[in-house]
Amino acid sequence: MHTIAKSAVAAAATAALTLSLTACGTDSDPAASTGAAGADAPLTVAASPTPHADILGFVKENLAEKAGLKLEVREFTDYVLPNTATENGEVDANYFQHKPYLDDVNAKQGTHLVPVVGVHLEPLGLYSATLKKASELGAGDTVAVPNDTTNEGRALRLLDDHGLIELEDGAGQDATLADIADAKGLKFKELEAAALPRSLDDVDAAVINGNYAIEADLEPAEDALALEEAEGNPYVNLLVVKEGDQDDPRVRKLAELLTSDEVAEFIEGKYRGSVVAAPDAS
Repeated sequence: MHTIAKSAVAAAATAALTLSLTACGTDSDPAASTGAAGADAPLTVAASPTPHADILGFVKENLAEKAGLKLEVREFTDYVLPNTATENGEVDANYFQHKPYLDDVNAKQGTHLVPVVGVHLEPLGLYSATLKKASELGAGDTVAVPNDTTNEGRALRLLDDHGLIELEDGAGQDATLADIADAKGLKFKELEAAALPRSLDDVDAAVINGNYAIEADLEPAEDALALEEAEGNPYVNLLVVKEGDQDDPRVRKLAELLTSDEVAEFIEGKYRGSVVAAPDAS
């Protein structure tokens, strides 16, 4: 999707969200179902454009009608509005995030969002416009990392795993720059995750989320200087709903389709290792 189109989508989403907040009031009962329209009503899912909306598009075009599901996909280009829209009932579900990020949002924002099923993993990668190997990073070089809590910790863990920095003993998934025991001379620049691909011309390297790497025409399996391992990775991307909507028959139906063999094969064929189906998703 072109930048102009993305901006239009984000603006429209923001406007629609404002209207929904006015219309829906302040009902914060986590047990109140937002999926009260009935089993035959369309299911609207908020998703990042790539690969989430692409995967949902495959489901809509190839699997949903036969399964009796009316699926609508609404694209968002940030990591904030999809959860806000799901919490307030503007959309029925979202598909863009992993469990550590979801837990952090619920804790900080007081939302009542729950995972339904894990679908795929996007290995986080280290990229550079000038370097050919991760080992070429040295003292004085600048590395850009995501500025949100969970993805920054994830990025620092990747750098630690490849010997580029050393984290303090006991630094967990939410590690910050303050948890670096030895930066080995590297400097760091914290940026919004969506801005990281654009930073490659201004820094020596950047740790970029898989979806944003793919949108920027990077191929993680080929272009990354360092890439997360899929095995045992806790950052599987989830189908998420507001608490109380887990058993909505439309949601259960979509969960079955997203974890089908057909979707796993689509992911494997289209993304060639840059996105991988969750180990238990097929």
